[in-house]
Amino acid sequence: MQNIHPKLTLVGAGPGDPDLISVKGIKAIADADVILYDALISKELLTYATKRAELIYVGKRVGKHSHTQNAINELIVYFAQEKGHVVRLKGGDPFIFGRGYEEIVYAQKHGISTAMVPGISSAHAVPALQSIPLTSRGINQSYWVTTGTTSTGELSPDITIAAQSSATIVILMGTRKLTEICQVFQEVKKGNTSIAIIQNGTLPNEKIVVGTIDDIQEKAKESEVGAPAIIIIGETVNLRQEQRLSSIQQQVFAHGQ
Repeated sequence: MQNIHPKLTLVGAGPGDPDLISVKGIKAIADADVILYDALISKELLTYATKRAELIYVGKRVGKHSHTQNAINELIVYFAQEKGHVVRLKGGDPFIFGRGYEEIVYAQKHGISTAMVPGISSAHAVPALQSIPLTSRGINQSYWVTTGTTSTGELSPDITIAAQSSATIVILMGTRKLTEICQVFQEVKKGNTSIAIIQNGTLPNEKIVVGTIDDIQEKAKESEVGAPAIIIIGETVNLRQEQRLSSIQQQVFAHGQ
């Protein structure tokens, strides 16, 4: 009879581009007996799995849940006990609004050993790849990463607090709350603050809209930008345009030479 050693490895798949997963994450996938994967992970990552591995989709997207969180927790325990090594493959970093901690605790309560492989969060990678730094000397001293919506469906109150600071603010899962977000900033006289919305960050169909708090809703509607997307608010958003202008100037200079 086969000896089964129940184990859960939580793996962060990164923001979407399959090349942005860690080597340790790839090794975990290759060792898995069962992989429970989310909607936003690249299917290319599943090619690292062995032929014996069972691949099970348990994705959750806005308004479309194939499995509840409780059901996913139970699947982790079931397959770990029946098959052995379960890899829970989640987009971004599982400990940043990914409910990964809940899954680890649930598994541990059932006597299953656990391991964590962090992933690159979209909160950091997506702005960076669009030349938007989250901090820059002389502009800000901190940044906030917050969810747009609380578990009760309301706008996160942390956004109101963050709006009163000089911090760059990154809002995940906030496109449906864009009107309310803009109202928060307008109430503290920050209607001219720069804002960017990036949809499908790091992917070939990535789309970006840049504007100010006062005009971003109209621009977002015109460009039909929507979820999954992240919102970046703050003066560091302007550095993207400065970097692009500098790049154009260098190209013109080189052409002139």
